[in-house]
Amino acid sequence: MFKNILLSVDLGEGSSWKEALPKAVDIAAAENAILHLVTVVPTYGMPIVGSFFPEDFEEKALAAARTQLDEFIAQHVPDTIDAKAHVAHGVIYEEIMHAADKLDCDLIVLASHRPELRDYLIGPNAARVVRHANQSVMVVRG
Repeated sequence: MFKNILLSVDLGEGSSWKEALPKAVDIAAAENAILHLVTVVPTYGMPIVGSFFPEDFEEKALAAARTQLDEFIAQHVPDTIDAKAHVAHGVIYEEIMHAADKLDCDLIVLASHRPELRDYLIGPNAARVVRHANQSVMVVRG
């Protein structure tokens, strides 16, 4: 049923993967699917903010994220799973959906925290992915 599964991981936030990773691994193992792990380096938001960072900051941040994601996979994903690392840069929920489309994923696995009032007003990344993704989305509560 599933050939390519995408798991979004925030390397700085354990709650983004502690519950979701085991579920994604179990599904990948059962389906003999490829598990794509994506981490997103967010944009600055406004150009004026970016002007406070060194010119090569973005390049270094992406390289560091790739190294951390490779280490994460080596440490947390069993060798029996075909896992691939992907680093994106941009608006988090948009990059998750873009990666899922680009990688021909048929399932996106995301962790979600208990919503706070501000989440009802703004909308968390998981909610936006659920509403707009072309794929099935499994949201795992942390």
